Amino acid sequence: MNERKPDPRPMIRLDDFLKAAGVVGTGGEAKVRIQAGEVLVNDEVETRRRRQLFTGDEVNWNSQVWRVEVTDDD
Repeated sequence: MNERKPDPRPMIRLDDFLKAAGVVGTGGEAKVRIQAGEVLVNDEVETRRRRQLFTGDEVNWNSQVWRVEVTDDD
């Protein structure tokens, strides 16, 4: 049986990223925006609010683009 090994790179969840970047004010707002299909990750619609983001990913919402930079301190 294949067991999935956790990715060792530092990451942040999409909903947490939107809050940290100041895109949304609350986790509830992040959930609504993500599940409505308003957020793109790497130019693809993303509806999973717990989507893991890694350094280099791009998040697009409302014609604004943020490049993700995650450190071990996040």
